[in-house]
Amino acid sequence: MPSYSGGLGVLAGDTIRAAADLRLPMVAVSLLYRKGYFTQRLAEDGSQTEEPVEWRVEDFLTEEPARASVTIENRRVELRSWRYSAKGVRGFEVPIYFLDADLPDNADVDRNLTGALYGGDSYYRLCQEVVLGIGGVRMLVALGYNDLTRYHMNEGHAALLSLQLLYDEAKKAGRASIRSEDIEKVRSKCVFTTHTPVPAGHDRFPMEYLTRVFPGQAEFLDLKDAPTADLLKRVLQAEQNFPDLQEAARRGATLNLTQLALSLSTYVNGVAKQHGETSRQMFPEAAIEAITNGVHAGTWTSPPFQQLFDRYIPSWREDNYSLRSALGLPAEEVWAAHLIAKFDLLETVRKKTGLKFDSEAFTIGFARRATGYKRADLILADLDRLREIAKNAGHFQIIYAGKAHPNDGGGKDIIRRIFHAKKALRKAVPVVFLDDYNLDLGGKITSGVDLWLNTPQFPLEASGTSGMKAALNGVPSLSILDGWWVEGHIEGVTGWCIGESRRTAAGNTPADNTAEAESLYGKLESVILPLYYSDRAKFLGVMQHSIAINGSFFNTQRMVQQYITDAYLR
Repeated sequence: MPSYSGGLGVLAGDTIRAAADLRLPMVAVSLLYRKGYFTQRLAEDGSQTEEPVEWRVEDFLTEEPARASVTIENRRVELRSWRYSAKGVRGFEVPIYFLDADLPDNADVDRNLTGALYGGDSYYRLCQEVVLGIGGVRMLVALGYNDLTRYHMNEGHAALLSLQLLYDEAKKAGRASIRSEDIEKVRSKCVFTTHTPVPAGHDRFPMEYLTRVFPGQAEFLDLKDAPTADLLKRVLQAEQNFPDLQEAARRGATLNLTQLALSLSTYVNGVAKQHGETSRQMFPEAAIEAITNGVHAGTWTSPPFQQLFDRYIPSWREDNYSLRSALGLPAEEVWAAHLIAKFDLLETVRKKTGLKFDSEAFTIGFARRATGYKRADLILADLDRLREIAKNAGHFQIIYAGKAHPNDGGGKDIIRRIFHAKKALRKAVPVVFLDDYNLDLGGKITSGVDLWLNTPQFPLEASGTSGMKAALNGVPSLSILDGWWVEGHIEGVTGWCIGESRRTAAGNTPADNTAEAESLYGKLESVILPLYYSDRAKFLGVMQHSIAINGSFFNTQRMVQQYITDAYLR
């Protein structure tokens, strides 16, 4: 189902699978995108074009009879939901409900609200978030979920659910407007995870949009109540009090959904220890903890490694921690499993591009969303240096994949630069860029390469999960010390770092692309390639430590257990 665009969507799926494995009584809510993300087409020069993906909802999901509605601009918007059940390793199921506004009774403008992922303008997006947050809470009630104890908001996109919860509390008390006691009750139920330091991940909307969506709701907040007035000031990031929402709109105030979620949550966390620190600097008024992301081990372990673990670590699916005994796996069987995954990837390269990559050559993988701060082309900064390394230290080849957001011109330029470098390097360093990056291709690349490369600009990598997927398959990382790699990195044991640690006061200095590229080249030339070609036993040791140390910890089973103890049961 192409109902996601990248890391956060994949993380949500992995979280739900882990919840099912752990038999956690959870229910998930999302929007149904009938036109999914997009099919990526790349021209000879690397120019990206997009084609919408249409898919048959009925082939994947079951329609529920329950109905709910939201009101947008005084129009009643009917909603239905479609269920998908994620089945855990012991058979326990967690339902996911996809909200759908494409019903005949709705106006065309409303039917399209669940049409396209990243469709329309910012007003369209706000209306989508009304459907998700407010419609989501109402749909859960319609489906019979009347005793939910926690609402977990991932990013601010779902933050409007707090308004529905506030309304419900006021209604129970026989009031039409919100007071401080309602705020405290709602705060005790909500958990918020912020996933990115990148501004695009934090939704802001003119208050005029909100008053347009909800005309006649100017008295929703009792602004004579001091804590309620203070809440509005924080959410609007305003210096002064406003007499009502209409006046806030007239004065050009901006609704900050991240601030709404921060202000109405009992627990807030970033998605890695470093990201927790970064988030506390971004939002110094909030108490922000950290729970480091993970990936679903059973999903992202390739078939040959699944079979290897089944033979020697039979409890690994139920107990991901048991992967720490991967150090005891026979090294020759680890290598054999890796070669099967590598052959599978190289066969995919051949089928997609017609290029025949060398199965004995050291293979580097980079597959991320193509956007500026991820710096996919950092390794291509000095092509002469790359040729020299290949000549002196050993042949290597690079496999890329990744989509640029349709509106991200800089991301599209990066793909074109990779294509340009590919032509310039020719056979000296074979480079390929595989189009239409998706879950299946991501799984093949993270398991089939010999080294996972990650070059984000510090401190913009909140967590990153692709390197965790690689680790489960014995693939070590060469990465900037940002996101999860600050915690997973042991030099020469689980992989290698690019540059120095920046977790100091000097960490706010701008990234030095030249110095970091030089560090990357130095590690590749003098450490990693010699190890791979001349000391295979030691390289296998790094592979096994990647599984035992990082695969056993950076998984959603551990992550969800932390959410249970730190956030859901507090």
